[in-house]
Amino acid sequence: MSIVLVSDVFGKTPALVQLCEALNAKLIVDPYDGQDMRFANEADAYAYFMAEIGFEVYLAKLKKVLELRQSVSTLIGFSVGASLVWKLSEAVDSHSVKRAICFYGSQIRNLTEVRPQIDVELIFPKSEPHFNVSKLQASLSKTPKVSTTKVDYLHGFMNFHSDNYSEQGYKEQIHLLCKSIHEDT
Repeated sequence: MSIVLVSDVFGKTPALVQLCEALNAKLIVDPYDGQDMRFANEADAYAYFMAEIGFEVYLAKLKKVLELRQSVSTLIGFSVGASLVWKLSEAVDSHSVKRAICFYGSQIRNLTEVRPQIDVELIFPKSEPHFNVSKLQASLSKTPKVSTTKVDYLHGFMNFHSDNYSEQGYKEQIHLLCKSIHEDT
């Protein structure tokens, strides 16, 4: 069993390393090659990511990492990482990646044509400022191989560095992830 975490715009942080250890994940893929960027806030992290990296460069990095691995049972992505995992799910080999879990991938709203080749669980926040979460959830829940859940937390609730971090939401989802991972073994 091999779990790969795909970070949000904050990249590899001590909190993400802690999550990696809690899930016994084997690898963290992040846009900054493992460098702890220590962004002051979410706005700074997003601005830097958009100016210096961007979606397509990060997607290419994730593809390259996965090509070098023999097998990955589960990809778990957060925010932009979740959107990348979603995009990649239509082209990934189901022999190398078994499933994906995507937390609050808001750019998925622009990628609704994706048809995953693996099982994908989309975990949406209770609301997003730029789109109707319930409408997107209803639309994507009709897509083969896709399951959706809307939680009672906001975008970023799993990230200690996010303004919307929720200790309760984090603990709930860690419990569910550990249970799900245990069932896979």
